[in-house]
Amino acid sequence: MPAKIRLQRHGKKGRPFYHIVIADSRSPRDGRFIEKIGTYNPITDPAEINLKFDKAIEWLDKGAQPTDTVRSILSKKGVLLKRHLLGGVKKGALTPEQAEVKFQNWLKEKEAKNAKEIKDNAEKMREDRKARIEAECKVKEARAAEIAKKRAEIEAQKAAEAAAANAENAETAENVEVSENTEATEATAE
Repeated sequence: MPAKIRLQRHGKKGRPFYHIVIADSRSPRDGRFIEKIGTYNPITDPAEINLKFDKAIEWLDKGAQPTDTVRSILSKKGVLLKRHLLGGVKKGALTPEQAEVKFQNWLKEKEAKNAKEIKDNAEKMREDRKARIEAECKVKEARAAEIAKKRAEIEAQKAAEAAAANAENAETAENVEVSENTEATEATAE
């Protein structure tokens, strides 16, 4: 029975969630499995991986073949490195203490790198948000200036129309006065 370490999909459409399982290679993807050794959630940033470390090493030693995706997950978590170091211990190249020290140093470096990556991502998101807000403010100011310009034009146009109306009224009033004066002079002349 060729065993595979593979992902078994769960979760709803567009929101995948996987179980990392040991299964017969002939069984369907979401079908029967031998043992569940962890979970993988690719939706979170960074992806959340929970893994039974010792079980994964045990099944790899038994000959279970991981799929490409599971191989990368095991590599990220350090299972393949730990297995490699344990192989060195079996051959006598390392003592168990040396292997553990090497593995712990690798874990510390990996955690520091992940923490730095998370911090950089958060900083980048803040900078992007700040740039978007600044761009929106510039657009808003440009719109406000355009609206103020249009309002000033409308006010100027209204003032010009009012002045023209006043001038017309004044002209009409003068014409009325002139005609009244001429009528009065004509009336006195008679």
